[in-house]
Amino acid sequence: MSVRKIVKYGTPSLREPSKEVHKVSAKVKTLIKDMLDTMYVNNGVGLAAPQVGENLRIFVIDVSTNDEPLNPMVFINPKIIKKSGLMKGDEGCLSFPAAYTEVWRYNKVTVKAMDKNGRTFVMEAEGNLLAKAIQHEYDHLDGILFVDHATNRFAADEELAKHDLPPIEVDKMIPEPETETKEDVND
Repeated sequence: MSVRKIVKYGTPSLREPSKEVHKVSAKVKTLIKDMLDTMYVNNGVGLAAPQVGENLRIFVIDVSTNDEPLNPMVFINPKIIKKSGLMKGDEGCLSFPAAYTEVWRYNKVTVKAMDKNGRTFVMEAEGNLLAKAIQHEYDHLDGILFVDHATNRFAADEELAKHDLPPIEVDKMIPEPETETKEDVND
């Protein structure tokens, strides 16, 4: 196990779609352990393989709080199979050190994936940090970044500039999904 370098915003590889994992090999298991170590050392909630320079469809999440035991979750070849409602809230990313901006996310998601042993599972998350983290990390696997969901491009650009990060790539922005169930969520 080791801590890996996190790829920063502006690196072209963060925009590349990731490849399916065909076998949960010893190499993949080592990558997962390294990703968890890297996430914990950097006080993250989630980390996707592309963020450590690996172009594979894997992400890890742990939304436990300081007074709870660690609860690492591993998602291999995930697919979001259901999503509903829309909420907005502040979000950050380990590839964007110290930068936070308001983004749109679905309130409820259902994801199907494999765990670290290659067993398939289905998980539902609603109205919480886990729901946001699943969407955030899933996006990384398709080369989508949280700033692509910004509610206000200009405010996001100001925040990025404060941290010496490149501006939003306007052509990558995702239009707000049409929905009748918008909720304001203040985190």
